Amino acid sequence: MIHNRHQRPLPVAPAAAAHLIDDMATPGGIWPGGWPALALDRPLAIGATGGHGPIRYTCVDYIPGRRVELTFAPDGPLVGEHALTLLPGPTPGTSVLRHDITARPRGAGHLLWPLVIRWLHDALVEDLLDNAERAVGHPPAHKARWSPWVRLLRRLKSR
Repeated sequence: MIHNRHQRPLPVAPAAAAHLIDDMATPGGIWPGGWPALALDRPLAIGATGGHGPIRYTCVDYIPGRRVELTFAPDGPLVGEHALTLLPGPTPGTSVLRHDITARPRGAGHLLWPLVIRWLHDALVEDLLDNAERAVGHPPAHKARWSPWVRLLRRLKSR
């Protein structure tokens, strides 16, 4: 079973960060450039389908400004879901943006997750969280850096 979590504290109240969830898939949202674009067949809502690159999913839960949960397509390398959630932070006036995957690999996913998908996913989500910090007016103190493996995978993919 795969349990993968990334989160970032934000120095703003949840109300000031709610747009991060709602605008995730829109141009100018927090989706990072340089990665396959996140595209949905309609605005973010339950039932919207789409994905990024070869990863496909359907929105199964959406609470505006708080949470979006997406289930992986049934024919993909992972069976399960991933979610982006905005939580109250540990102190007043702060919040936490959290991304979770709970899934199990299927077929080629048994090799693809540990060798390729996990590494690219982790780099993409860290870039997204950097963008979230910028979007609330607080650039990250330490910008996410891609590992040598991620840089190699991206180079190989662009050939």
